[in-house]
Amino acid sequence: MIPCRATPTLQRLAKGFPILALTGPRQSGKTTLARAVFADKAYVSLENPDEHAFAERDPRAFLGRFESGAILDEVQRCPQLLSWLQGLVDERARMGDFILTGSAQFDLVSGITQSLAGRVGRIELLPLSGSELTAVGKLPNTLEDMLLRGSYPALYDRELLPGDWFPNYVATYLERDVRQLIAVRDLSLFQRFVRMCAARSGQLLNLAALGADCGISAVTAREWLSVLEASYLVARLPPYHRNFGKRLVKSPKLYFLDVGLMAWLLGIRDAASIQTHAARGALFETYVVSECIKQRFNAGQGADLYFWRDSAGHEVDLLFETPQGMQAIEIKSGSTFASDWPDAILKWQKSAQEAVLPPVIVYGGGGNYERQGCRVIGWQELQDLPAPSP
Repeated sequence: MIPCRATPTLQRLAKGFPILALTGPRQSGKTTLARAVFADKAYVSLENPDEHAFAERDPRAFLGRFESGAILDEVQRCPQLLSWLQGLVDERARMGDFILTGSAQFDLVSGITQSLAGRVGRIELLPLSGSELTAVGKLPNTLEDMLLRGSYPALYDRELLPGDWFPNYVATYLERDVRQLIAVRDLSLFQRFVRMCAARSGQLLNLAALGADCGISAVTAREWLSVLEASYLVARLPPYHRNFGKRLVKSPKLYFLDVGLMAWLLGIRDAASIQTHAARGALFETYVVSECIKQRFNAGQGADLYFWRDSAGHEVDLLFETPQGMQAIEIKSGSTFASDWPDAILKWQKSAQEAVLPPVIVYGGGGNYERQGCRVIGWQELQDLPAPSP
């Protein structure tokens, strides 16, 4: 197992909450992490037909087996357990008693809100971060290899090629999760929708245009997009508008949460083609944004990341708050610093009406240095990015 940055967060939350909820996309390592951190606890998967039937038939007896607590995997498959858990943990008053994992955010989060409010410490686990791969010497040597492979653990702890793993992952996701969350009559149409979302990663989200391109209504596009979000495949980045006088865009931007999956959905099958591919910039931007989201999630925080764009088209790719002020990040896929890269981010800095930190440019080259009033960080040094405020 590759050591996970979320481990200290999980251990910290276990000291203050009787129940921990570990959510994230399928195959992101949730079960592996839970079993490694809480190796002394019993493990039960509710995808096991016998365990699932037992939990539904007699939830009191099902939970009564676990005097020392347990890890309940894919617990959203048996939502009535959450109500029984409430009474049990209140009675035992023991921290870190039960660990719940799930990959369907809708069902699990709604169940937690209704039955377990105030009793659950929640952490969201995305695929491996670049810093986690670097720590064990498994970060790909080239940016193109990183963008092609992505970050799912299976591609780093097994002898698997992205072209062999991703099609099976997508097929399994469509067959299992989508059918459970929404009634999709035509799975091929939904798969086309997923591919169209991949083609729009890093762009402003226009649901009407997205739906029209897929042959569905804007209402259906909104519903299907919410399923992708609930499954941790995509995220929306909201615009930042506080303390700025100019007219700003109001639409969010759409991002995939794993760049390897995005690349596969775009039909990219080898690393060499990424060097000249039209989506290279979007792929790199998606990678950097997803890395920043992982940094937040691994610390047990919400994303709280933004972008900024005014009506004239001036844009800053990422903004977030720190205790010292706003941090702005510009993302450039080129491997050689260009003198005009700081223009947009310095323009934003002048218009900001609050405390701001020296801006950062993340690029496709290497190193960590100062240039033209900006800190320049290479893609392999993303762990050196300033941390957002807790």
